[in-house]
Amino acid sequence: MNSTIQISKETKELIGTFGSKKDTYEDIIKRMYSMAVKEQLRQFLMSSENTITLDEARKRLSRKWPR
Repeated sequence: MNSTIQISKETKELIGTFGSKKDTYEDIIKRMYSMAVKEQLRQFLMSSENTITLDEARKRLSRKWPR
């Protein structure tokens, strides 16, 4: 089942620049979505938020596991 979305001509032209003559707008949008998902995952994996250094991890482990 297809659906219709309204976008400006400018946006349509911008989206079209991501494809070639053989690509449909659906092909282009799916490719853009796939790229966006990969970028979000990359940002999540590379984020330093809620992380500690290896040295800090070793210090914490040594406090828990005395030799």
